[in-house]
Amino acid sequence: MAKRVIIVDDSRAVIATAELALEQMIDSGTIEFKSYLNPQELLDALVDGSENFDLLISDINMPQLNGLDLSKSIKADDRYKNKPIIILTTESSSELKMTGKEIGVTGWMVKPFSDEKLVKSLKMILGV
Repeated sequence: MAKRVIIVDDSRAVIATAELALEQMIDSGTIEFKSYLNPQELLDALVDGSENFDLLISDINMPQLNGLDLSKSIKADDRYKNKPIIILTTESSSELKMTGKEIGVTGWMVKPFSDEKLVKSLKMILGV
């Protein structure tokens, strides 16, 4: 059964780049890929139970909701507290990484990212 991977980023270009990087995993049925431009829409769908994921990839700097606040809200929900979250951002400060670690994010990747690193991270985290 395919693992459900969701990416939330306010940049269509970043979403398209990630989808292209993961194309082989998507085409082979290893993962099911879904994207959101608005983190609040994703959070609402998770809260009402209409959405679920095996791995979430989130940007930090988004106009509707900061990715770390999104992660904190998700991790506070018992249904998702053990689900992996990768932060994919231009931010690389130690303070933000520490905040992410305290929230419980699984990994941190700095944009621009390499396709190989993204694929390798997903395979490792999802065990596929």
